[in-house]
Amino acid sequence: MLPSIGITMGDATGVGPEIIVKALADSDLYNICRPMVIGDAKILERAVKVTGSDVKVNAVKDVDEAIYVHGTIDCLDLDLLSKDIPFGEISPSAGNAAFQFIKKAVDLAKENKIQAICTAPLNKEALAKGGHSYPGHTEILAELTETRDYSMMLSAPNLKVMHLTTHVGLKEAINTITSERTKTIIHLADQTLKRAGYKEPRIAVCGINPHAGENGIFGEGEEEEKLVPAIQKAQLEEINVTGPYPADTLFFRAYRGDFDLVIACYHDQGHIPIKLLGIDEGVNITVGLNYGVIRTSVDHGTAFDIAGKNLADSRSMVAALKSAVELAPK
Repeated sequence: MLPSIGITMGDATGVGPEIIVKALADSDLYNICRPMVIGDAKILERAVKVTGSDVKVNAVKDVDEAIYVHGTIDCLDLDLLSKDIPFGEISPSAGNAAFQFIKKAVDLAKENKIQAICTAPLNKEALAKGGHSYPGHTEILAELTETRDYSMMLSAPNLKVMHLTTHVGLKEAINTITSERTKTIIHLADQTLKRAGYKEPRIAVCGINPHAGENGIFGEGEEEEKLVPAIQKAQLEEINVTGPYPADTLFFRAYRGDFDLVIACYHDQGHIPIKLLGIDEGVNITVGLNYGVIRTSVDHGTAFDIAGKNLADSRSMVAALKSAVELAPK
């Protein structure tokens, strides 16, 4: 059976509903998954009008009522919003609704009624004004699944990257990396890819310094202290991980097909090659969540400035859905 993917609608005043409608106009998606929107049917119907699409919205109250047929968008209708909510404005009701869509998706994933979650963007200010103060989707999902160890994975055509650190300064990032953190991320990478059907994932760890330190010539021994012990321990556990490798060649090698995933040490080290390969097709993925929950997301925000104008590009949503299918537990 094809995997069932729950698509949370995100902030109703942004471009989320539009990109969902545009993405699900692609018949190819129905050949690889059973997509179902978790949101508000009225808002999706408004998005259908905005985009000029000829699809229909099938509002359901239970997953079992969905039909999964191209040309009809199944929507698990939580009915939380006014159909007249304005585009492109901060709305507490939209922020609360976006949270409730995620909560419902997690409940369904825990019950194995969906195999992955794909999220449209939310607005952090609206989320907070709606009574839910979180930095973003990842922290919400971690709390709802009672998860402590999780990580971001970025995916672009022919390249997957996980990070040891993300939104911290470079000096803090280096200080934050520990051998234990490296080992945790290696394990998350291996487990995630194995659940997705990779028999023996090939994982490469990127060096911190130029030329991965070149045996102590560059840096202060960070590779030997923070990376090498974790790699060696993981290898003893029969995980196919190698490195650390110089960043200036590793991403090319991974793109060429030598590795299935690269572990980057800090934000820009991993983000730059991903966005260079496909900023319109980049996908943000949360891995390591309990209950086997896989979450993929578009790699952009709510775009309030163009919401309701039929200008939003759905390529990232299509890519996020395809990544959800690829990484859904097999």
